[in-house]
Amino acid sequence: MPLSPTGKGAEGGSRPDPLPRGEKGSRGSFVKIVRFKAAGKTRYGALEGNRVVEYAGTPYSTFKKARKTYPLRQMVLLAPVVPSKVVVVGPNYRDHAEELYSATAEEPAIFFKPTSALCGPDDPIVFPPQAMRVDYEAELAVVMKKPCRHVPAERAREYVLGYTCLNDVTARDLEARDRQPGRAKAFDTFCPVGPCVATDIDPNGVDIETYLNGEKKQCSNTKHLAFPVEDLVARVSAVMTLLPGDVIATGTPAGSGPMQPGDRVEVRIEGIGSLRNPVIKI
Repeated sequence: MPLSPTGKGAEGGSRPDPLPRGEKGSRGSFVKIVRFKAAGKTRYGALEGNRVVEYAGTPYSTFKKARKTYPLRQMVLLAPVVPSKVVVVGPNYRDHAEELYSATAEEPAIFFKPTSALCGPDDPIVFPPQAMRVDYEAELAVVMKKPCRHVPAERAREYVLGYTCLNDVTARDLEARDRQPGRAKAFDTFCPVGPCVATDIDPNGVDIETYLNGEKKQCSNTKHLAFPVEDLVARVSAVMTLLPGDVIATGTPAGSGPMQPGDRVEVRIEGIGSLRNPVIKI
């Protein structure tokens, strides 16, 4: 089912909560894990209805319910992960691969975003002075739960904590000029992530959409991934050790396009929620 647009678009309007309601999943795990700031401290919590329940520890080790709860609308949500690395693969949707190369590769390319590029919900994406064109790329991101090396695809989900929204922001003109994506994807704020880590969704069958100023620009489903999540975990872990909190961005569908300062971009993934960010120039 297509997702409905949210956020203040070109015509304005109210915004609903960026997170769908939290509840216990089919595996008994916490469906929506968030990271937030309260009383000057960074904390983890779980979404339960309209409130955030604080948890002690981290989702990667001991994670115990604390006594404190906070109204969701009063919380400043942070990027829900603090990874040692962000692994980006692509192209991984057949339609996007055909846009770029007219064919799907036999295996996905692997590259990286620096952790300094991370930002969270509602944080601004800064349009760098070196670039003429900066594009959005909506992606499902896989968040690892425990150290992972040489893991076969059939066991991959044992090592996954959950999934979140990621915008693989790219300076398209620099990518073309450099003939490789390293610099184009590495600027500070070029990796918005959030709003939560959803632990109990089917990663290979959720709708993924992008809205720019309220207008739908990308619309697909992760069932169209050329290399599904389990395959990606196996392929990446065959090359490097994945650590708790590490992120694999699974590629973007067709329809990625340019943003301008003053725009507002929103990535929506079914079962996870909305990741919204303004675009600015300084």
